[in-house]
Amino acid sequence: MKRTFTFEEARKLLPAVRERTRRAVARIEALGADGETPDSPEAKGILLSWAREMEELGIEVKGPWLVDFDSGDGYWCWRWPEESLDWFHGYEEGFAGRVRVQ
Repeated sequence: MKRTFTFEEARKLLPAVRERTRRAVARIEALGADGETPDSPEAKGILLSWAREMEELGIEVKGPWLVDFDSGDGYWCWRWPEESLDWFHGYEEGFAGRVRVQ
């Protein structure tokens, strides 16, 4: 489900995104402690499940632990373990073109 977000809407959703991401990261780290590799089928399954959760919220997944909230003019951009939603980039610039939200 594609959706657009105001900055406030994205900020309000971020705690849920951070918590879901924290849990998924912890599950993958626990696999490593059990001798699994990050590219094991179990780890890939956890990442895929996390991506589905993000997409169900209307957030675009751009990579492992990297999401974009579509603003209608570009993206509010967040990646784990950032504490807050501090970055924006246009549709064409991508992650490398992120600028700090003022």
